[in-house]
Amino acid sequence: MPVVFRQGGVRYFFYSNEGDPREPVHVHAEKDGAEAKFWLAETVTVAESAGFSRRELAEALRLVEERRRDIEEAWHDHFG
Repeated sequence: MPVVFRQGGVRYFFYSNEGDPREPVHVHAEKDGAEAKFWLAETVTVAESAGFSRRELAEALRLVEERRRDIEEAWHDHFG
């Protein structure tokens, strides 16, 4: 499970074997049992979330939008 970056105690990563066929580009965020998944389609959206407060989720969404290129680059480097 490649970790793309960590910030504010949150780990942003994706799974190497998620989906068959592989799901579109996305990233997961995890901290202290809270988890969220973000799609990186035309706009970044929250696919699912559990355990993050509204404020934490909003901050995670902002970071994913800000680091979108890093996430996409890591995704394409990993999957080819």
